[in-house]
Amino acid sequence: MQYTITNEDKINISFSPVNEIEEILQNVKTIISTPKWSVPLDRSFGIDMSFLDKPATLVESLVKKEIVIAIANYEPRCRLSEVHTNINENSKVVIKVVVEL
Repeated sequence: MQYTITNEDKINISFSPVNEIEEILQNVKTIISTPKWSVPLDRSFGIDMSFLDKPATLVESLVKKEIVIAIANYEPRCRLSEVHTNINENSKVVIKVVVEL
């Protein structure tokens, strides 16, 4: 089954998810919403955001690469199907991923 997750969705952390699917989706959401180097005990967790001031086409490819690596490392229970990036009217990079469980 496929699920779509974006970094614009609010994260509601559940320390006791109802099932494994909810846990995996929560983990993916956290991965794509967390800047790399912001987690004190795991500085490599998340997405490298240091290239956000670069041209949009470069940002898109670098963000996609970061997401593929981060999800493979931190949530191997899902398969990444699609990664889409867009820059919204507030110049924020919007990430949308589709994962299969």
